[in-house]
Amino acid sequence: MSKSIAIVEDEETIRENYRDVFSRQGFRVSVHADRASALQAFKQHLPDLAVIDIGLGDDVDGGFNLCRELRALSPQIPIIFLTARDSELDIVSGLRLGADDYLTKDISVTQLVARVSALFRRVEALQEPEELGHTLSRGPLTLNLERMTAHWRGVLVDLTVTEFYLVQSLAKHPGHVKSRQQLMEAAKTVLDDNTITSHIKRLRKKFAALDSAFDAIQTAYGMGYRWQVNDNDASS
Repeated sequence: MSKSIAIVEDEETIRENYRDVFSRQGFRVSVHADRASALQAFKQHLPDLAVIDIGLGDDVDGGFNLCRELRALSPQIPIIFLTARDSELDIVSGLRLGADDYLTKDISVTQLVARVSALFRRVEALQEPEELGHTLSRGPLTLNLERMTAHWRGVLVDLTVTEFYLVQSLAKHPGHVKSRQQLMEAAKTVLDDNTITSHIKRLRKKFAALDSAFDAIQTAYGMGYRWQVNDNDASS
């Protein structure tokens, strides 16, 4: 049976456009204009993935509350925020509530479909036995390319899909500087310079929470970022 996607979006034109896009890709799509109707539907039947706007009519943070409520119903269901709001506070808030990714509405429909497909692949891969052949190792870092998971010194790092793509791009060629444009392309989405910077800050914080000495993501001022592993780590 085809996967089901729930779209929670208060603007009818945008909502129907997303419905058409995903329906043409073979997904079963349900649409909801507000938090209340979406929550009622989710309590009766959970979709396989939810795409949620933050501002839902007069409920300016309705999407945040809905994400919290949906997470209580299902810890595993993939959730994407798709919104015009791009402040770092909103992004951090959305991810802390348990969203798997946070995208802004300037993303193309092609990129949006690719991101949804990537999330479904990750969910399916996590349900299968882990295969060591699909890994990329750089010192203490191990990336499982099928599952889209990252481990640092054997400990799982909780990354969104966007963050995983950024780490993969940087770690693939250690020491090589990646420009913000190259990182945006690697993340398979549209991110401005400030958003790239915010993602890098959050990545550093996530790794540093596991290892206070983490300094593998280095800034090449005026150019971009590089993945640099010190000699001791490189041999580990």
